[in-house]
Amino acid sequence: MVKKVGAITIGQSPRVDVVPEITGLMGRVEIVECGALDGLTNAQIAAMAPKEQDYVLVTRLRDGSSVKISETYILARMQAQIDRLVAEEGVEGILLLCSGEFPAFTCTQPLLYPQTLLQRFVTTVAQGKKLGVMTPDQDQVAQGMRRWNSNGIGAVVAAAGSPYGPQEKIWEAAETLKSQGAEMIVLDCIGFNQFMKEEIKRITGVPVILPRTVAARAVAELFG
Repeated sequence: MVKKVGAITIGQSPRVDVVPEITGLMGRVEIVECGALDGLTNAQIAAMAPKEQDYVLVTRLRDGSSVKISETYILARMQAQIDRLVAEEGVEGILLLCSGEFPAFTCTQPLLYPQTLLQRFVTTVAQGKKLGVMTPDQDQVAQGMRRWNSNGIGAVVAAAGSPYGPQEKIWEAAETLKSQGAEMIVLDCIGFNQFMKEEIKRITGVPVILPRTVAARAVAELFG
């Protein structure tokens, strides 16, 4: 029996850069997509730009461009989408299409947070290793370092390379992490894809962890 699962991006749906790549890993599920920024104008989205000390998120819009927003502005919109997916679409579970940190949302169905899944997995496999963290934007490096240093892994290094920008910047960030002695790398954004993972692994010669596939396999375990 096919299960219906909601997928919520913090940007705009559909996430044609994410969902088609992971659908095959999820098993027998029907994905219903929506986004926290769906229905908003460019001006409304621009007004959500992060200020100093804000928690910074980077996401993709429907036209393929990327945008930086403050988490504060989208929490209520994400909760509204969760409520709608459960009440109107009848989903049996929800996956957030973002590896950022979020407060607990209210949901009567299982709600999967990629960052939580990622933290538990990486904490298990990276003990005793120097962890390299790749974030989409330089403004996220400090917050990423704080997050990954707080889970007891030990040595953490970070660099910025966006999955939504020139790929050369990703390869440069990979070289930076390699030069800093990273022994394992986590790509801390749902926008990174399988091709990017394989190329970073080739450049660095170390294991690379991809959030979208970690999350997709969790969906398969529950619903597939």
